Amino acid sequence: MATTYGVPMSDEPSRPEEREEQHLVTKSYANAVEQKIEPPEGTSPNEYSGNEEQAQLAPIVKVPLKEVVSPIKERKERSKPDGDEGKKHLDSLDGNGGSETSTAAKPDGDAGKKHLDSHDEQRGSETSMAATSEKSAGGEPRKSKKERRKEKKEAEKINGVKKEESIVYEDFEQPNGNKLTTVKRTEVEYEVGIKQGEKEAQKTGHEEKDSLVSGRQAGAGWDRSGIRWAPLNVPLKRRLQTLTVLTHTLSVVLSASLFFFLCAIPLLWPLLLPYLLYCLFSSAATSGTLSHRSPLLRSLPIWSLFASYFPARLHRTAELPPTRKYIFGYHPHGILSFGAFASFATEALGFSQLFPGITNTLLTLDSNFRIPVYRDYALAMGLASVSRESCENLLSKGGPNKEGMGRAITIVIGGAQESLDAQPGSLRLVLKRRKGFVKIAIRTGADLVPVLAFGENELYDQVEPEGHPALRRVQIYVKKALGFTIPLFHARGVFNYDVGMMPYRKPLNVVVGRPVKVAQQKKPDEAYVEEVHAKYIEELERLWTDWKDVFARERKGELVIAE
Repeated sequence: MATTYGVPMSDEPSRPEEREEQHLVTKSYANAVEQKIEPPEGTSPNEYSGNEEQAQLAPIVKVPLKEVVSPIKERKERSKPDGDEGKKHLDSLDGNGGSETSTAAKPDGDAGKKHLDSHDEQRGSETSMAATSEKSAGGEPRKSKKERRKEKKEAEKINGVKKEESIVYEDFEQPNGNKLTTVKRTEVEYEVGIKQGEKEAQKTGHEEKDSLVSGRQAGAGWDRSGIRWAPLNVPLKRRLQTLTVLTHTLSVVLSASLFFFLCAIPLLWPLLLPYLLYCLFSSAATSGTLSHRSPLLRSLPIWSLFASYFPARLHRTAELPPTRKYIFGYHPHGILSFGAFASFATEALGFSQLFPGITNTLLTLDSNFRIPVYRDYALAMGLASVSRESCENLLSKGGPNKEGMGRAITIVIGGAQESLDAQPGSLRLVLKRRKGFVKIAIRTGADLVPVLAFGENELYDQVEPEGHPALRRVQIYVKKALGFTIPLFHARGVFNYDVGMMPYRKPLNVVVGRPVKVAQQKKPDEAYVEEVHAKYIEELERLWTDWKDVFARERKGELVIAE
C-alpha cells in the first residue's frame, strides 16, 4: 500500500476516468475529513513512512485532504451523474463520504495512540464537526441534511473566505527531489498581509533609525551650560552703563598698569621718578582743603550711566540745615560700596539738590592715595583719607566761616571686616565697638547722620565664612597686617550673567536718616560717647524698621548689630 507523507493511502484509483473504467463509484475528495493518524507503538513520527526518502523530510508536512486543486473540482463537477442518480450520489456522499475517507486513511494495527503533530485551525474545526456527527450518532437526534449542508459551508471557510478559493501548489523543491506544499493566500488574505508588511516595514525602519549611533552634537554644551550669555542686541545705553561700572571697578588696576607701562619708556623716567616721590609724601588727602576737587568731573553724564546700571537712588527722611556740620555713617560696607560712591562722590543722584549748601566728602583708605595715577583720580572726585587727621581737618576748615560750617564727611563704618559678612538677603553690621567716629563727632561738634543702603549686600555673592573657618582666619590676619582684606566674591561678567567681577544689576536705595544732635567737647566723656552711640544705633534701627518692607522685601533675616 502506497503512502503519502507517512499516511497510508488506498490502492483505488483517484482519477474519475479510471474509476469509471473499473466501474467504481465516483469518489468526492472535497468532502473527505482528515483523520488523526497515529504511528504504531515504538515508532517515531519520522520513522513511520512508506519509504526512507520521504522519512528524511523533517518536519512532516500535513495538508488536509479536503483542500484540493481547483481543476480536480472542475473535473468532479463534470463527472457528476445526471438526474436522480446524481442526486442520490450526492446524498450518499453527504452521509458516507467522510467515513469512507476516514476509514481509508486509518493505518493497520493499533497505530493511533500518539499524534504526529498538533493540527492547525482548519483541522481542528473539521475534527470538531466529525466529533459532532459521532455524538449525534451516539444517542442524540440526527441533524437534517439542510443543517449538515449549512455546517459544511461554514466549515469550508477560512476567516470568512471559502477554502475553494485557495490554490495548493508545489513551489519549493529540496535536493532529494521532494517538494514542499504551500497554500497560496486568497486575495483578501493577501491584501491583509500587504498591510501588515507595510506596518512591519515602518516599524523596522523606525527601529533602524533609533539604533543609529551618533557622535557628540556640536554646540550642545553651550545650550546646557549654566552660564547665561548676554544677547548681542543689547541697547547701547546698557552697554555704556556696563562699561562705566567696569572702568570704576578696575580703576585701581588700570591706574597701576598705566603707570608701569609709562615706566617702560626710558624717556619718561626723569618725570616719573619725581612724581612717584610726590605720591608717597603728599598730604593732599589729609589736608582738608579739597584743592584737587573737580565739580565738573563729579557732574559728568557718565556717572548717571554708573548709577542707572543698578539702578541707584538717594532718599532723605529729613532736611539738613547747612549751618551745621555732619558725619554720615554709611551701612553696610558691602564688597566695594557702590552706593556710597554713587551717592556721595558724584552728583548722579542729586546730593546737592537734596542737601543744598552742604559739601560732602567720601572717605577711603589712606593707602589708596599712594597709588600713582589713581590718587589723582580719587582727589579729583573729592575723596579724602579716612584717617583721624583728615576727618578733623575737613570738619574744622573751610565753609562760610572757615570753621567747617556746611561741611560733611561720609564714613563707611563697618570697614573691611564688615565686607566679610556681606551676604545677600542679610544685614549684619559691625558697629557695637565702632566708636571712633562718635568721638570725632563730639570733638568737632558734628551731628551724626545714619545712612542705610538697601541692596548693597545683594550686588555680589560671597563664600560663606561659617563653612570655611580657616579661610576666615586668613582673611582676618590679612586685614590686621595690611589694613584691608580680600573677600572671595563673584557676580556677573561683561558678556554673561553668572560669572565675573561685575556687580549684579539690582536696585540700590540709599536712605539718609535723621541727624543725631551732638554737643562739642574737646575731650569726649566716655558716658557721653556711649549715649550718643546708643542714639545713633536707635536711629539706624528705626530706618530699618520703617523701610525694610519697602526696599528689602526679599530679605532672609533682620538687622543684626554685631561686635
